Amino acid sequence: MSASTTPPSFVGRSGVRIVVVGDQGTGKSSLIIAVATESFPENVPDVLPPTRLPADYYPDRVPLTIIDTSSSPASKATLVAECQAADVIVLTYACDRPASLDRLSSYWLPELRRLEVKVPVIVVGCKLDLRDEQQSSLDQVMSPIMQQFREIETCIECSSLRQIQVPEVFYYAQKAVLHPTSPLFDQETQSLKPRCVRALKRIFILCDHDRDGALSDAELNDFQVRCFNAPLQPSEIVGVQKVVQEKMPEGVNEHGLTLTGFLFLHALFIEKGRLETTWTVLRKFGYDNDLKLRDDLLPPVFKRAPDQSVELANEAIEFLKGIFLMFDSDNDGALQPADIDDLFSTAPDSPWSEYPYKDAAERNVLGGLSFEGFISQWALMTLLDPVASLANLIYIGYTSDPALAFHITRRRRQDRKKQQSQRNVLQCFVFGPKNAGKSALLGSLIGRAFSEKYTPTTSERFAANVVELPGGIKKTLVMREIPEDSVKKLLSNKESLAACDIAVFVHDSSDASSFNKATELLIQVATHGENSGFEVPCLIISSKDDLDPYPLAIQDTTRVSQDMGIETPIPVSLKLRDLNNVFSRIVTAAQHPHLSIPETEVGRHRKQYRRLVNRSLMFVSVGAAVAVVGLAAYRVYASRKNSSS
Repeated sequence: MSASTTPPSFVGRSGVRIVVVGDQGTGKSSLIIAVATESFPENVPDVLPPTRLPADYYPDRVPLTIIDTSSSPASKATLVAECQAADVIVLTYACDRPASLDRLSSYWLPELRRLEVKVPVIVVGCKLDLRDEQQSSLDQVMSPIMQQFREIETCIECSSLRQIQVPEVFYYAQKAVLHPTSPLFDQETQSLKPRCVRALKRIFILCDHDRDGALSDAELNDFQVRCFNAPLQPSEIVGVQKVVQEKMPEGVNEHGLTLTGFLFLHALFIEKGRLETTWTVLRKFGYDNDLKLRDDLLPPVFKRAPDQSVELANEAIEFLKGIFLMFDSDNDGALQPADIDDLFSTAPDSPWSEYPYKDAAERNVLGGLSFEGFISQWALMTLLDPVASLANLIYIGYTSDPALAFHITRRRRQDRKKQQSQRNVLQCFVFGPKNAGKSALLGSLIGRAFSEKYTPTTSERFAANVVELPGGIKKTLVMREIPEDSVKKLLSNKESLAACDIAVFVHDSSDASSFNKATELLIQVATHGENSGFEVPCLIISSKDDLDPYPLAIQDTTRVSQDMGIETPIPVSLKLRDLNNVFSRIVTAAQHPHLSIPETEVGRHRKQYRRLVNRSLMFVSVGAAVAVVGLAAYRVYASRKNSSS
């Protein structure tokens, strides 16, 4: 890997916008004229018009637009707008005016933060030819300021009059945008940042074709050609390995350059200011400035109707089987937390460490994830965020056609007509009043122990697991708990039930008010389904069956289920683990979307009205047809009579 090879033209940017700010008289306009004309101006206007440097001015071949600004109070609004539109800020002070240097940390840098200008800053000391030699060096002056303001990318002194380091100012500004330091390197610890290590590790693995943990001479050469369009000479490969071996012996072994050596080389390039080398590598493998895959490498959306969902296809499931076996380090049939961390060590972040995926799948007593739990997590991520699912598949090594990895399901309204769902992943919305047992139901799906302690759920949560039906058929059930306080907001969206395969309504069977609230929720959801056209099968679950039922419980539950045309409530005791095959029954009901659809009184009257209207239209149509037939018969009779005459 050669740091001296010129990187290819930078792709992805049409230009870089540089905004020059600083106190009046610090040399902003003179600096811009000096770089554009290679001369020092005699007469300088207050503010220059935008100045453009052509694409071939610097090696990256990206044109620069340089914006001059005024620091006068009358121009404050323009200054703010320009700063907020900048790709990089050049902040000037005058080397012969210490007060202008003090203003950097007392005014300009805090002001940029206040304006939320989150771009690199290049601090430039102008009028170097006038600097007093007794003054402290640039490093001594700027070190404490750079410690306080990490947005400062670099500092440089220049002289527009003497043409000293003028082109370098804007080269560093361009470089700060095209090849930024902050995503790659931690200046304080002098080490590669974790996300940079993850990206480089993935690249190393992709280039290690024989999977022996090292880049051989041939693999290193292939890597060089792919990234820099030029091969390495044998002597250069020897030179690279020698540099690594001297500084880090474990960076090279008998097979070639190890991951440790690969990372060391990139840290070395960055320390020497050759960030373009590492950025060229990263961009060749599709990374953006956030060290994530570029958006153009992923579909922006999976085009589908609101009542369609996305599932993993067999191609992706087979790939994940191989990944599971590869990372099951102790061959115990489960991935431990350390295995999961290792699995996602080539992704920018571990996707399952935060909501909504954390604690959403079944784990064993050691925290291990079985293959079914592993696939359930992927199924949940694919259901909720298919683009993220695809990105993470690619991060962990999936290289086949992305179109083969996913399947878009048939629309639910078609499933209803066909009276059968073809889905492998079914989403169940869980409604119910507070303390009804919703969270305990989700916990039972993923094997969590029952807890007597009641903790109110304040936001939606998910649980996913594989459910085996009679006959050995397996489906993944995703349960989405909807807190009682969130129902109104959910139903304010017309399409909110489009993603729902089945809804269950949980109530405390020992509490009449709990049942009444669950019934109210059922009516609200059923009404929303009737009005929106996204009707869903519904089941009632009577939890806490180990407690004595409230008086009239059987009468009330039977009346509601009969009135609304759905199954009688399913009694369960989550405490005693007496689940009454509830998850199998939920999946079975979801697979038959034409059944268990609740009907409200308003909905029933509406259907009756439609039947009457349709029947009336039918009678009118039949009457019209009879009249037409009668008229035709009369015409035939009249015609025959005339001919006989």
